[in-house]
This record gives sequence, C-alpha cells and structure tokens, in this order.
Amino acid sequence: MMLNKIDTLDQLEDLLKQEDKFFLLKHSLTCPISHAAYQEYQKYAEGNQGVPTYYLAVQEARPLSNEIAEKFEIKHESPQALLFKDGKAVWNASHWKITNRSLATALSENI
Repeated sequence: MMLNKIDTLDQLEDLLKQEDKFFLLKHSLTCPISHAAYQEYQKYAEGNQGVPTYYLAVQEARPLSNEIAEKFEIKHESPQALLFKDGKAVWNASHWKITNRSLATALSENI
C-alpha cells in the first residue's frame, strides 16, 4: 500500500471531513531520524490497511505543517506522527517514538 502524500490545507480539510480516522506523518526529506520513522510508518501502513495513512514533506509543505501545529496546538516536530479521529488530533509521537508498534498501540487505544 502506498502512502498518500498531501501538500495543502485544503487536502487536510477534506481528510478531516471524509475520514473517521487517519494517520499523518510529518516527514523531513533531509533528516536520517525522519527517514527511519518513515520506514516504520510505511511498514505499519502495509500491515494495517484499515486506517488511511498520509504524509507531508515538511520542506515542500511548510505552510501546511505550521497550520497543523497551530490548529491542533501540537508543537511542530519532525518527524512527527499524528492520529486524527473525528476531526481532532488524538495522539502524536515524534522521532524514535514513531514505530510500527507505537502506531498500532495508538490506534488500539483510540478506537
């Protein structure tokens, strides 16, 4: 399963309206930690296709990344994984805490 990339606030607004829940990864294209997190996120997405998985590249979508931090009052970090449910960010983790297991746990605790 491919991860879906978003770049704009409009795309995020559509997701918040259309999806009950979904994951979003803020991914830095230049950071080795982010690369490792992206691989974990991808592994999770491949094994758990019941929940949509999206990502944004911070360098390409900085306004969107900043808007997420402001709108949901979550300090920006990169990499950062967020779980959205019913239009709200209900969980987030950053850096080495982004693992296949932490994503699965986050989902099971926010069903």
